[in-house]
Amino acid sequence: MTTSGANARAIATGSATAGARILARHPHPSETTLASALAHAFLAADAWNRSAVIESAVSALGARRRWLGPLATEILRIYHRPPTDSPRELASIIARCAPFLSAVDAAARRGVPIRIQHHMVVPTQAQARDERMHLISTLTELSTLLELSLGELDWFADTKKWNRRAVPGHLHHYHYEWRRRSGRVPRLFEVPQSRMRAVQRTVLASILSVVPTHDAAHGFVPGRSAITGAQRHAGSHVVIALDLVTFFARVTARRVYSTLRQAGHPEAVAHSLAGLCTNTVPHRVLSAMPPGGTPEARFALRQALATAHLPQGAPTSPMLANLAVRRLDSRLEGWATHSGATYTRYADDLAFSGDALLLTRADAFVRGVQRIVLAEGHQLNALKTRVRKRSVRQTVTGIVVNERTNVTRTEFDRLSATLHNCVLHGAASQNREKHADFRAHLLGRITWVESLNPGRSARLRGEFARIRW
Repeated sequence: MTTSGANARAIATGSATAGARILARHPHPSETTLASALAHAFLAADAWNRSAVIESAVSALGARRRWLGPLATEILRIYHRPPTDSPRELASIIARCAPFLSAVDAAARRGVPIRIQHHMVVPTQAQARDERMHLISTLTELSTLLELSLGELDWFADTKKWNRRAVPGHLHHYHYEWRRRSGRVPRLFEVPQSRMRAVQRTVLASILSVVPTHDAAHGFVPGRSAITGAQRHAGSHVVIALDLVTFFARVTARRVYSTLRQAGHPEAVAHSLAGLCTNTVPHRVLSAMPPGGTPEARFALRQALATAHLPQGAPTSPMLANLAVRRLDSRLEGWATHSGATYTRYADDLAFSGDALLLTRADAFVRGVQRIVLAEGHQLNALKTRVRKRSVRQTVTGIVVNERTNVTRTEFDRLSATLHNCVLHGAASQNREKHADFRAHLLGRITWVESLNPGRSARLRGEFARIRW
């Protein structure tokens, strides 16, 4: 009796397994399905050699096929070790191998499809090393960590991007806020709803936080800050500050997936995590973009937002952006070292500093940076490129670095005046932005000045002590 006949009889008698019912519904597996079944069969082999791989494939197909030998030889030539964490990649390679394509074509000409008798499942390598690398091995393990069912995990990950096409309503994962910017392209904040935000925070705390970032990254990294980044450039002969355009939107889901795979997560887990942490903006939101910026810049922003990308507003986006641009950081650090410069990055702000020689060739240096940035899928904002020598004020992420880290004179004077007016007229008269805790707000600003230049904070704290609360 043929496999399809056995399945039909089992279904008729009500004794069919789930696998038999699936095979009965799909008696003619597609090339993709067949390649996937062979990939799992190869990975389930007892050993990674020709005979073991062929025997495992024979078990999956239920018959010994003449073309399995050449296919196994081709796969073993490509992979010297079993790609246990990459069954999709292996299936893609199988689908392009000549022996497989010839077999599928021959079966189509004869009208006799190649059937699948058993679909094997093999554990990933991550299961053998998750204790020391803190990796998630399976989707079941990921759903347990996030306190979701597998169905909920699939819905939140939304890898098919159904949310983008869905009618506006409460089931959407994000709400959107356009912010106008004078003379520039508006900015879109993609704010996750409460449940999605909770899931992303768990991903950040339990999965992303254990992956190391590049040493040049100082934004959103524990133990580093805008101050630690600025300190690297203090007292330099020249400071070059550059800015990346639409930083988060240009980090695509494909790049996020690659980053997670490089961190060691299996394909299925990396695919689901990429879905959880990226978003595709609906057309209705893009069409509501307020005016501002050049037509070219507006078109580029629409393109980036219409592709799955890191949403600006999600708790996972800053860390994932840091991880996704590690190669950019490495290349820029190499270019800086070659040129005798120091490099740091705080989110989308790039900073370089060096001696007088760097100043003489600053234009050529910036062109080199631009080539690297473009090659990595990002773009520099030409309007925010600044080259500052020691005789003028040098700033990195708004922090003065001419001799040492410091606040700007304008910022210090404004805070000093606010404190003085609080003493004369009362604190309430100066709380023009309606801060819920104005006292804590002022203390935070004083602490910021103190962290940059402790010597300038004594006067401010003296004024603060005179305020009647």
